[in-house]
Amino acid sequence: MLIDGVMLMWFALTALSVLFVAIDIRSTPEHPVMKWAFVLFTAYSGPFGAFLYVLGCREPLPGLHEQYVSARWRQTLGSTMHCVAGDGIGILVGAVFGALVALPMAADLALEYMLGFLFGWTIFQALAMGEMFSSYARSLKGTFTSELLSMNCLMGGMMPVSAIAFAGDPAAHNPTEPLFWFRMSLALMFGAALAYPMNWWLVAHHLKHGMLTVRPKGEAGGMPGMKMEEKKKMAASSGQAINAPSPPVWVMGLVSFAVLAIGATIALTFGGR
Repeated sequence: MLIDGVMLMWFALTALSVLFVAIDIRSTPEHPVMKWAFVLFTAYSGPFGAFLYVLGCREPLPGLHEQYVSARWRQTLGSTMHCVAGDGIGILVGAVFGALVALPMAADLALEYMLGFLFGWTIFQALAMGEMFSSYARSLKGTFTSELLSMNCLMGGMMPVSAIAFAGDPAAHNPTEPLFWFRMSLALMFGAALAYPMNWWLVAHHLKHGMLTVRPKGEAGGMPGMKMEEKKKMAASSGQAINAPSPPVWVMGLVSFAVLAIGATIALTFGGR
């Protein structure tokens, strides 16, 4: 079948892409959690992830990482990759469990959302970025809203693809079959694309970090304003902005829940197993 050839090529390219990013990113002066984010995202998105790493994060010349990643679209890319990498682990765990116990679609999607949000928020955001806050409790509080808004859009984008792609094919809902993982890769990539605009807004309003430059002591950088010290200051102001009764935050919250509701409606209406 044609789809078998496509998947074979996809998984081969994904393996090569993950290997390339995992090796190459070691020399990129990026924050460790962002390095993991790019490796994980490449595992989800194959050659597209490797392309985005090179285009959005890889230092073009020594000393230029700060300047290179300062563009808003690259900062947003880093924010989106960070979101998808962490949430994606929980989502995939939920999808595997839901498939193994044959959960109804609504319960399956709810489990994926819950595990994706909890893992992305408590581990990949609050714990991994805890150094930007004075305590884990403050980190949890300071990252809750931004993680929620981003996660809503991610799930709103991926649910229709996950539910509709290869609908009716049992292999697409069997974790032991390659088609299951191919379907989830497609869903996560589409979800990432839909989460990007929300992450743009979050980064622009200092509610999420983007790329983070971390260099060994004594190593010169080209743009000190993008280094970790400034990101810590941004995190402090981020926590204040998130907890303040700011109408734009609530408006964007409503937008994110609308995206989530539309995605869930499409998935439950047109999806099938």
